[in-house]
Amino acid sequence: MVPTSLGPLAGQLHSPATAGRFAARRFSQVEVSAHRAAVLVALTDAPDPAVIVTRRAGTLAHHAGQVSFPGGALEPGETPVAAALREACEEVALDPAAVHVLGEFPPARIDVSRFAVRIVVGWWDGRAELKPNPAEVASVAQLPLSALADPAARFTWTHPRGLTGPGFTAHDLYIWGFTAFVLDAVLAAGGWEQDWDKTVQRPVPAEYR
Repeated sequence: MVPTSLGPLAGQLHSPATAGRFAARRFSQVEVSAHRAAVLVALTDAPDPAVIVTRRAGTLAHHAGQVSFPGGALEPGETPVAAALREACEEVALDPAAVHVLGEFPPARIDVSRFAVRIVVGWWDGRAELKPNPAEVASVAQLPLSALADPAARFTWTHPRGLTGPGFTAHDLYIWGFTAFVLDAVLAAGGWEQDWDKTVQRPVPAEYR
C-alpha cells in the first residue's frame, strides 16, 4: 500500500507529463553505449517525507564530494532495482527488505561520466539507523521535502564551465547537478513544489565540484 503522502508522486512516475518535465530539465538522451547505473530515491512514509542523500567521499573517482543519492554501476545481469537496493545497502546500510519500490523516473544520462542512470523511487519507514560506508560516503542525511521545497532553500547554481540548473541548500549541504535535477522533478511530480526565485544565482563551491 502506497503511503498517502506519496500517492501523487507514485501516480506521476510513468506519466507523459513527468517524462516531459525531465526533458525540460535538460536530461540528456540516454545512449546505448553509456555505462549503466542506478540510484535510489528513498523517501520516508511520513506526512512530510524525507529523502536520503549522501555526501560522496572525496577520494572517489567520479563526482567526489558531491551530494548524491545512493547508487552505482550495474553488475552483470543485475536489474536497475536490484542495483539501486544493493548500492543503498552497501553505502548507508539501508536494508533492501525495508524498501518498497514505487517505480522509476525516466532514465537519464550524466554527460561528464557518461553514465546512463535509472532512477528508482521507493519508500521505507525511516526508523532504522543509516550508517555511511567511509570508503564511499563521507556523510548521510535525511532531508524533509518541505525543507527542500522552501523557496529560501532554492536557487540557480552556476558552474565555471557555463552550466546552470536548479539548486538547493539543506542541512548545510549544497546540492547541484544531477541530484538537484532529480529533486526538482520529485517536488514537481509529487505536488510539493513552490514558486521560487530563479534569478537568484549561487556558484558551485569548489569543495562540491
